[in-house]
Amino acid sequence: MKVSVNKSEVKGTVRAPASKSYTIRGLMCAALAKGESEVVYPLNSEDTEAARSVLCKVGVKITHEVRIKKREEDLWRVRGDNFHEPDTDLFCGDSAATLRFMMAIGSQVPGECRLVPGPSLAQRPVQPLVQALRQLGVDCWAEGELPPVTVRGGRLSGGTTELPGNISSQFVSALLLISPLAEHGVKIRLTTPLESKPFVLMTLDCLAKFGIKVEAFPDLREFNISSQAYKPSRYLVEGDWSSASYLLALGALSGMVAVANLNPESLQGDKIILSFLKDMGALVSIDKNTITVRKSRLKAIKADLADCIDLLPTMAVLAAAADGISEFTGIERARIKESNRVLAVREGLEKMGVRVQEERNRLIITGSTLQGAIIDTKNDHRIAMAFSVLGIVNGETVINNAECVTKTFPEFWEVIRSLGGEVKIDGK
Repeated sequence: MKVSVNKSEVKGTVRAPASKSYTIRGLMCAALAKGESEVVYPLNSEDTEAARSVLCKVGVKITHEVRIKKREEDLWRVRGDNFHEPDTDLFCGDSAATLRFMMAIGSQVPGECRLVPGPSLAQRPVQPLVQALRQLGVDCWAEGELPPVTVRGGRLSGGTTELPGNISSQFVSALLLISPLAEHGVKIRLTTPLESKPFVLMTLDCLAKFGIKVEAFPDLREFNISSQAYKPSRYLVEGDWSSASYLLALGALSGMVAVANLNPESLQGDKIILSFLKDMGALVSIDKNTITVRKSRLKAIKADLADCIDLLPTMAVLAAAADGISEFTGIERARIKESNRVLAVREGLEKMGVRVQEERNRLIITGSTLQGAIIDTKNDHRIAMAFSVLGIVNGETVINNAECVTKTFPEFWEVIRSLGGEVKIDGK
């Protein structure tokens, strides 16, 4: 799918989609709880559908329901803790959270689970998690450093496991999800400082909602988990700050955008976009769960993105349109996301006339006069959404493989149109 973006002035109020990360965590916890849980206001997207599909194939019953109370309530009803061996491979699409969390949960599934990735996920590492699970007695293996991964269920003895904290926080979250079900207590030690700490805090928050207690050291380098049982829960999913970041950036650069369904007290790391926007001079106001950003002249910023790495594309396009030279550090892990996002950002910005200097763990962007361009998204949803913002600011921009937004924000292009953004999808 090809989307043409023309210069536009946007104005309006939209609702942030539900959090992908919380939806998948809620599903996984509900699957591990004996009895019936509700995941309320879940995100419906490619990634969450991958999680749902895989869980159903191992015996978890998930039904969709729309219930009318004081207002319409969209929910998934989940009956968990009744696992059986799957009849086929478990295709995880390009959902890294689904594959990595199921590597751990597979230890509770009778027989063998073979977890198969989509083309992008097939390039992302899993070996550190395989090794950490083996230390806890789980029988699992991968074909080298990368998926597919096979897990043979029935054994999770517990004990102490160690792994690096600077490759993926999802490895730590996967271990936390399964540790309460070990025969003996589990101690998780990180051999390097944890990056993307907020995602682990989100996992701990979700575990608590399902009755699981974890002793976590203040620096999140060590965790102690005793044997416990998950309890069924009614789990409400909040709005997604990562997806909202593109809409908030759009307001800062091209008009006025109000985004509802955002929790200002959220544990999501990408909530820091509010601070970044304010530091750049954007006009930001908060009214309960609605954030409004108005167009203003932006100035350059220096920011460490190690704990909010998904914001790199958003911050890069803001920097491209700001006055001065911006500098972003803590970006190295962005190279092993759905694409090499450092490369994708640099290539896209340079096509649009922006001066970019790339280093191993730093990106320097000089605010420049923009020009239209054809953007190669590398089939990465965050690259597509971020560069659409610059397209609306400058015009004459084409986003290739624009359907990739369905991974996390299927309604993105319709939302942009509703705000007044002039976009044509495959010429229409």
